[in-house]
Amino acid sequence: MLLARGHEVHGSDVNPRPAGAPEGLPWHHLDVTDPAEIAALFRELTPGAVFHLAALLSATGESRPQVAYAVNQTGTFNVLEACREHGVRQLVFTSTIAVFGPGLASPVGDDVPLRPTTMYGITKVAGELLGDYYFRRYGVDFRAVRFPGLISATLPGGGTSDYAPLMYIEGLRAGRYEAFCRPDSRIPMMYMPDGIRALVELAAAPRERLSRSVYNIAAFSPTAQEIADSVMRALPGVSITFEPDPRRQAILDSWPDALDDSLARRDWGWRPEHDLEGMTAALIPEVRALLRAHPEGAAH
Repeated sequence: MLLARGHEVHGSDVNPRPAGAPEGLPWHHLDVTDPAEIAALFRELTPGAVFHLAALLSATGESRPQVAYAVNQTGTFNVLEACREHGVRQLVFTSTIAVFGPGLASPVGDDVPLRPTTMYGITKVAGELLGDYYFRRYGVDFRAVRFPGLISATLPGGGTSDYAPLMYIEGLRAGRYEAFCRPDSRIPMMYMPDGIRALVELAAAPRERLSRSVYNIAAFSPTAQEIADSVMRALPGVSITFEPDPRRQAILDSWPDALDDSLARRDWGWRPEHDLEGMTAALIPEVRALLRAHPEGAAH
């Protein structure tokens, strides 16, 4: 999306260049836990803006909390420091509904007590606070969205909301899927193209229009059963059942079931374009293409 808007864009990760990355996207090895490596790349590229996406997600973070701390907490500090030291104008950060804890009234607004129960959520709260500090103290234009569960045609990466994309992936691959949550589990969800667009639009918004650094964004909040029903309507013959995993279910139960994103709508015109049925219609052909490239499926 950034390339389509005429920007020069560089990608980086600890992993090799992903299959399907645009040809116009140069790729760099980068480990966010290594401050010297970040500094060297920033000196080489002199970026005007950085989209900081590196993180271990919630379920993986609970199985490897020390690594999650190193990547999510220390990595974010390292990137902020590199922005300060090398004059990067803007840092766009991806936060999450995992910053919230249990017991909040629904829908959850932007300014509520943040008492997460996972290492992922704890480190994302710290990232929000650090970014706002670097904005106030050093003038780094820090902006962030709190993402709902994101659904896309990619193999899941260890998030607690993975039950949703797995319904599509395993439904097409195997004709059946046993979800690791209760059917009444409800958390905010979003189709990935809307999430990407939110980052790009927030980055482009005039700073004087923003009343804060970190924004809730929302699209729809289906139960797991409602997602399953949408998949089964689109794919007759697919069977989706439920067998809750206590550890992942406890994380889901600690998250809000709906977000109030009225400030994002007011300040920079945020609007989702996809509801659940629109996402299902768009996602199924994308997942078919994914499985042609990865016929082994999600291997869960």
